[in-house]
Amino acid sequence: MEVEELLKQYAAGERMFRSVNLVGVNLSDMDLREVSLIRANLENTSFINTNLSGSNFRESKLMGVDLTDAQLADANLISANLTDANFSRANLTGASMRGSISKNVTLNMANLTDANLAEANFTEANFIGAHLVNSTLIRTNLLKANLSGANLDGANLTNVIMRDSTLEGANLSNATLSGAMLMGANFHRADLSRVTMVGADLTDANLSEANLRAANVSWTSLRGANMSRARLYRTKLNWSNLSGVNLIEAVMLDTVLYRANLRDADLRGAILPD
Repeated sequence: MEVEELLKQYAAGERMFRSVNLVGVNLSDMDLREVSLIRANLENTSFINTNLSGSNFRESKLMGVDLTDAQLADANLISANLTDANFSRANLTGASMRGSISKNVTLNMANLTDANLAEANFTEANFIGAHLVNSTLIRTNLLKANLSGANLDGANLTNVIMRDSTLEGANLSNATLSGAMLMGANFHRADLSRVTMVGADLTDANLSEANLRAANVSWTSLRGANMSRARLYRTKLNWSNLSGVNLIEAVMLDTVLYRANLRDADLRGAILPD
């Protein structure tokens, strides 16, 4: 199908364009609300500043697509291939990217509030400054992803994979990370207040200067982690493994350490619980 024919049919009220082939075309600055492009091939197509609210891209090929500043509220991107796609500053509020292949995708400054990213593959993706408030990332693969400065307040990251990911300065307050694989992740100066992180693996993670006020980090492995100058006021670390942890100058007032393993931990200058 040619672009002109698609636009003509859309203007006439047609919304279903299943399995069309529109590789490398320009559909920027258009209003295509509620368009259905299920299983379409849209590789390297440009949708810059296009209104695609309520659209359906289920199982479509969107590799290398440019969706900068696009409107994608409540869009269906389930099981789509989004490898190398650019969603910078896009509005994906309430969108579903469940099960998508999103390797190396760019979502910098995108709005993903209430979005569903569960079980998707976001290996080496960029979410710098993105809004992921109350989003769902259950069993999502974020291996080596960059979420620096992202807002994940209230997000559900149960069983997420974030090994070697960067979350420096990110806001994860009230988030759930139980069972998360966070080995080697960088949480420097991140806000983890009131987070639930039971049974997670933070081996060799960087939590220096992070805020874990009132967080529940019980039954968690923190072996070799850097928690220097971390704020651990009222943090629960029951039954957690803190062997070899760097707790230099950490604030541990009212920290709960029942049955915690602190063998070889460095507590120099730390403010310890009574």
